[in-house]
Amino acid sequence: MFKKSFIASSAIALVLGFASLAASAADAPAKMAGGVLVAANNMTLYTFDKDVANSGKSTCNGPCATAWPPLMATASDQPMGGYTIVTRDDGSKQWAYKGKPLYFFQSDKTASDRTGDNFKDVWHVIKE
Repeated sequence: MFKKSFIASSAIALVLGFASLAASAADAPAKMAGGVLVAANNMTLYTFDKDVANSGKSTCNGPCATAWPPLMATASDQPMGGYTIVTRDDGSKQWAYKGKPLYFFQSDKTASDRTGDNFKDVWHVIKE
């Protein structure tokens, strides 16, 4: 009886574990698609070489943020996996991946666009 109960409990724990992983992946602010990191809207995301990883801030503000809109986080969003949240100069929150803030490029018009990759040798897509 104990063995059957243990196996059943283990199976339930395993299923719940996978369900939790699936929910976490669904709640992540970005995903890999076509070999690069994209936001939930499937638009390509970029990092900026002038941002210092794990500094907790973005160096792209003002006109820079107009050309390179940040991937914004809400007040209720929580870090998960490789994703963290940084505070921008204006106090708003932005998603980061592996400590580097994430941005869109205003010239990208469709999900397959990657026109900002290697822009001025300081903007880069995040590759698998």
